Amino acid sequence: MEGVLENNTAASVRGLIRSGIISGHTSGFAPGYIQGNVVILPANLAGDFREFCTLNKKSCPVLAESLPGDPSLPTLGADIDIRHDLPRYRVFKKGELDSEPTDIAHLWRDDLVTFVIGCSFTFEAPLIEAGIPLRHVIEKRNVAMYRTNIATTPVGPFQGPTVVSMRPMSPANALKAVEITARFPDMHGGPIHFGFPEQIGIADITKPDYGDAIAIEEGEVPVFWACGVTPQAVIQAARPDLCITHSPGCMLITDQRHNRG
Repeated sequence: MEGVLENNTAASVRGLIRSGIISGHTSGFAPGYIQGNVVILPANLAGDFREFCTLNKKSCPVLAESLPGDPSLPTLGADIDIRHDLPRYRVFKKGELDSEPTDIAHLWRDDLVTFVIGCSFTFEAPLIEAGIPLRHVIEKRNVAMYRTNIATTPVGPFQGPTVVSMRPMSPANALKAVEITARFPDMHGGPIHFGFPEQIGIADITKPDYGDAIAIEEGEVPVFWACGVTPQAVIQAARPDLCITHSPGCMLITDQRHNRG
């Protein structure tokens, strides 16, 4: 899998996803290519969700939106088919998690609209290139993600808490990370909180709500970025008849390359 993680193009990694060889998180895959969170909703909710993303851009910077019923995303990749190209999906019915399949062709409907939202996995390669070690990448684990007490701006049925991703760093590396990630506003930009997780409603940093627990070593501080899993938290309030998302950490890898600043 080292070639997949380090050298392969986005299209070849998507091929491995379609074949079922990759069915887990995509942190560290196809560095330099834009990765995206995914939300698929009925068209009658697309307007409200689009406005929700606009008003909560730190968590939900939209990279692309499909036409109703169209599984392609031509601005992100000529051969992308959102029914097959995520390692793992989450299917919500009336706001409750129903299943986590690796393909959603059997669920596809003519009224479904796909939103692709920027992902912090994209800026991990520039952080690593700058000499900032990322423990979850080194350990080949998913990033730790938490629900917070930071409220999103509500729109229509969409409201709920901001979700954050966490990466432990030395204070010096945290300062470098602020400068680097601020250059990626469409991938959540700079951090929104440092240290003291209880201040943003995280009672136990060792128990993430999504992803894997990542150790914080002596001399490190937890650094928190807004996260594109935020829509999954607000879906529970919106309770649409059907909503399909990526499983946390299991992103769409696009053919677009991002300016690393």
